[in-house]
Amino acid sequence: MNHFFIPFLLFLSVSSTAYAQKEKLNIIVFIADDVSWDDFGCYGNTQVKTPNIDQLAKNGLKFDNFYLTASSCSPSRNSIITGRYPHNTGATELHTTPPLNMVSFPELLRNNNYYSVMAGKFHMGPYARRGFDMMFEHRNENGDGGEESWLNSLKKRPKTKPFFMWFASYDAHRDWGPNKFSGTHQPNQLEPPFYLSNGDETKADLAKYYDEISRFDFYIGEVVKELKSQKELDNTLIIIMSDNGRPFPHSKTRVNDRGMKTPFVMHWPNGIKNKDVTSKSLISAVDIAPTILTLAGIDSPDHFQGHSFDRLLTEPDLPFRNYLFAEHNWHDYEAHERMVRNENYMYILNSRPMQPQNGPLDAVGSPSFKELEILKDQGQLSAIQADVFMVPRPHEELYDYGRDPLQLLNVASLPEYAETLKSMRNILSEWMTETGDNIPKNLTKDWYHKEAGLIKTEFHNIRGEMPGQNLNATENNVKGAF
Repeated sequence: MNHFFIPFLLFLSVSSTAYAQKEKLNIIVFIADDVSWDDFGCYGNTQVKTPNIDQLAKNGLKFDNFYLTASSCSPSRNSIITGRYPHNTGATELHTTPPLNMVSFPELLRNNNYYSVMAGKFHMGPYARRGFDMMFEHRNENGDGGEESWLNSLKKRPKTKPFFMWFASYDAHRDWGPNKFSGTHQPNQLEPPFYLSNGDETKADLAKYYDEISRFDFYIGEVVKELKSQKELDNTLIIIMSDNGRPFPHSKTRVNDRGMKTPFVMHWPNGIKNKDVTSKSLISAVDIAPTILTLAGIDSPDHFQGHSFDRLLTEPDLPFRNYLFAEHNWHDYEAHERMVRNENYMYILNSRPMQPQNGPLDAVGSPSFKELEILKDQGQLSAIQADVFMVPRPHEELYDYGRDPLQLLNVASLPEYAETLKSMRNILSEWMTETGDNIPKNLTKDWYHKEAGLIKTEFHNIRGEMPGQNLNATENNVKGAF
């Protein structure tokens, strides 16, 4: 063979490889901590200031019906990165972790030549560390809001590999301290949601929450500027989302829209050609992992329980899921709820109806909760405000989105909904059976006294049996109804 031809072939091979690496999709997931779906400007909130997120949504794709599988931090995040339902990860409860043999999508990206970084809040367990080349998880690295390692991560990455960045803020988790964004939102200019008090303390509480959302938004803007300067913006898929609802009464830990629905914005100039588009398709957090792998050209493993929604990036009007499922397990207080939603209805099964739904400990200790307590003592609560104190609660709830998109009117007892109730009940029961979910008698009990701040109970630090634990649910890969 001609000796000139050999190096020429090698040159072509090296050049092709370099080109393929350069063109390989980059991925950044921005995940906020405790932010509800309607607390960005692009979702219609006219009080909060999120110009950078709003601009990305305007130039990309926004999802209106994107649901988490848990409204609780670590169960939600573990579900997202494994593509599995919380009881199938082995980490159904707050501060529990999946087994070491669990595999995450960041690990699969890293195994396929991606440079992978986690910067900010981690909260997922030892198994997840295999997914990252670099981790910035300490407050002194990440700053008060969790975002200060983001830019350096991007600047110092190796330029020969595609990258995946899991940028996880602490914003807007309580407690809220002063920062350079304090005062961005003025309490006297805010109108709290209808399920909260309209009092001054609630308005001040909400203003501090919005200030932290603005800080999250600011750092997203800084990352976008850096991507532009590196000429990587067009080839980078940006996802913006949250792990659960706002840390206020009626939101965080609830299985309705106020707890489970997340904002979800995707921006990718090379892949999303239609701008300022909204998809109303039903999508679950378990669908994120297979979608990211599909877009990265990597096959999804059998243990993913979700489905790729990659086609929606070019055809956002396509229908996707028929059913969404979510769960509420222990988060400071004993709980066992399951939810299924289709296009028209939401059904909730509550196996602990004697437990009030005050919210998690941080919400119970908030000024907003205190003002609801004052209204309760004065006999001035509205029906929806009083919901967080109600005991017993309904064992079953059914909501008709056609007449009640805010899930305020439980129609489970109305005769005209009897067939719908039966159908939704059966769908949820089949999903629980197929995926290895159950209702243990010995659930983890309350670690704190209700409505009493940080006063611990006799059960503090004692775990009960987690759902799916005795059914070996971590080995169950059944996807359930789709």
